[in-house]
Amino acid sequence: MNQPQLTDSTLTIDGRVALLTFNRHDVRNALTGTALVDEIVATVEWANRNPYISVLVMTGAGSAFSAGGNIKEMAERDGEHRQGAFGGSVLEVQQKYREGIQRMPLAMERAEIPVIAAVNGPAIGAGFDLSCMCDLRIGCENTLLGETFINLGIIPGDGGAWFLQRLIGYQRAAELTLSGRLIKADEALELGILLKVVEAEQLLPSAMELAQSIAAKPPQTLRMTKRLLKMAQRQPLEDFLSLCASFQGMCHNTEDHLEAVNAFLEKRPGQYQGK
Repeated sequence: MNQPQLTDSTLTIDGRVALLTFNRHDVRNALTGTALVDEIVATVEWANRNPYISVLVMTGAGSAFSAGGNIKEMAERDGEHRQGAFGGSVLEVQQKYREGIQRMPLAMERAEIPVIAAVNGPAIGAGFDLSCMCDLRIGCENTLLGETFINLGIIPGDGGAWFLQRLIGYQRAAELTLSGRLIKADEALELGILLKVVEAEQLLPSAMELAQSIAAKPPQTLRMTKRLLKMAQRQPLEDFLSLCASFQGMCHNTEDHLEAVNAFLEKRPGQYQGK
């Protein structure tokens, strides 16, 4: 399947793992004023359609994962800059959010494969929220996180308040969101935001190793399991169990399930075909 056409990021494939690297280090991989939001959305949609991809890893080139919104653009919202991401009337701005950065959380929530963030440096504002939209996050000593919108007199317009409290609970999310303070990797690990913290030079290898271990699982079951994890967040138990029964019926009738059982009994790695 043809890869999406990208200008501000790069996409590389290693087996069943796709690596998306944000490549606008000149603006610390800001999500506004660049093509990164469009390219994140396009890559997730491509991965959803591609049966040969099982895991997506995201990271940033340069010193930052993502600085979020471009603050200079916020200061230039009037006059000739009215057409920028943050300029215009109330109606115009809300439409820009809906047609712009809010496409990113919707795409991330619809991702049918696990997404891993290798947070190589600061992930601030919308950049932090993007990491929270991923299923798993690995950090290093350079990782710096912050839900900093309130410091600029704005709210998390990308849906960050929805994702963060589901990740660490309401009280801790409220403290980070209302204070706008920055946290380092060790505190983020303690809060449960980061899965683990490794040396900077081991960040991407560690993320790829985790991705490859997940991608080695039966592809169809992996996608169904990811969908169930998301659906469990918004469905009543009875409805959810009914869905589980249907998905399980599908799994029991796949060739990969039989291969997994035989591989277990024969004490060997499974060889899965996505069938």
